[in-house]
Amino acid sequence: MLRCPWCEGFDLYRHYHDTEWGVPLHDSRALFELLILEGAQAGLSWSTVLKKRENYRQAFDRFDPEKISRYDDQKIFELMNNSGIIRNKLKIAATIKNANAYLNLKNNGHQFSDFVWQFVNHKPIQNKRLNLNDVPARTAESDAMSKALLKAGFKFVGSTICYAFMQASGMVNDHLVSCHRYPAVVKMK
Repeated sequence: MLRCPWCEGFDLYRHYHDTEWGVPLHDSRALFELLILEGAQAGLSWSTVLKKRENYRQAFDRFDPEKISRYDDQKIFELMNNSGIIRNKLKIAATIKNANAYLNLKNNGHQFSDFVWQFVNHKPIQNKRLNLNDVPARTAESDAMSKALLKAGFKFVGSTICYAFMQASGMVNDHLVSCHRYPAVVKMK
């Protein structure tokens, strides 16, 4: 079975590739979680974050923005001492800031899902990548998303992070055309 070469190496990575990566995701809270995890990845590999994802879900109250927005110094101290997550004070602070930005959007009548999907006109972009060298690190759409998220108060949302987020959430289909997942993902909306 042919897969995108980046996912080879261990079973958890292959499972993620085969079941989640590139599948269109429209649930606002799940998108919020994914954005936080993509930001946690900055400077690291996705496999590092993927291995710690369940620990993140426990440590960050299942990514409930309401709860995260109320984190205080004691909670930050606990997170900084939690070996199950990436203990980076800037990334932890960004998660709290992002929860507040998420809630601000919601309180102003914007669903997070609609907000991020607008950058692809609310439908997945179907790319036809032949090899990994064809996949960019950023695009005009990820540049626009990054700029809008930053303006809305989000942190750790540079264009490269936004493009990885767009790939993972199915806003863009960057499965290689030779990958067994490509035809299935093309059919998804």
